[in-house]
Amino acid sequence: MNTDDHANLFRPDAWFRTGRGPRYEQLHRHIAAAISTGDLSPETQLPPERELAEIAGLSRVTVRKAVAQLVDDGVLEQRRGAGTFVRAPRGKMEHYLSKLLSFSEYMLQRGKTPTSTLINRGIFHPTPDEQIALGLSAADKVARIERLRMADGIAMAVEWSSLPQDILPEPQIVGTSLYEVLRANGTAPARAVQRITAVNLPGHEAKLLNLPEGAAVLRIDRTGYLPSGRPIEFTRGLYRSDIYDFIAELRLEANL
Repeated sequence: MNTDDHANLFRPDAWFRTGRGPRYEQLHRHIAAAISTGDLSPETQLPPERELAEIAGLSRVTVRKAVAQLVDDGVLEQRRGAGTFVRAPRGKMEHYLSKLLSFSEYMLQRGKTPTSTLINRGIFHPTPDEQIALGLSAADKVARIERLRMADGIAMAVEWSSLPQDILPEPQIVGTSLYEVLRANGTAPARAVQRITAVNLPGHEAKLLNLPEGAAVLRIDRTGYLPSGRPIEFTRGLYRSDIYDFIAELRLEANL
């Protein structure tokens, strides 16, 4: 990328909009979006901090803050004595859909350390989607847990899990693994049905996943069932499509 390209990409009218948040956040989102769309390709070197500040019309402190966040996000890499470069994309993780595993179990199988940040939890009246998935009435209650799921410190997904109140009367006891709690209570699902849809990230979840607003992600709705056939878990998750590949194995029936 030459000097003219830098000037066009980072000039103030290309990234700054009044009322759209602090300047460092807007620059952060602009650079992240340019990487996502390929305008900044892997191994592209960013201008030096002083030059970038001059082009963008910002202080070096503001530029440094935006770049530091992108380094923390894992999309930029600072090389000692060389400068700041766009990192090559991580290899995607292949998640096979033939086994019913929790996020924590799957990450542990891949040799990664799963962690969760609690966003919200409690007992609530069910939404229409929860009523349909769990076979509840509007007068029933659900335990709902919203979590940011991470592996090795990288934000991977935002998940909302809902269960009938009699299945999970105390949602506050759930730590990293919901299924660990359900197994201990003898109420873990024996099978599940999943629906996968491509969606665009709204602003709040985009910030949680360190992605630009409107980025494409995978939405997975999973309904888990007891051996009796009773639905007891409805989980909706937004998963980073730049990290995940979901794979389903299909077999041809011998008599067809």
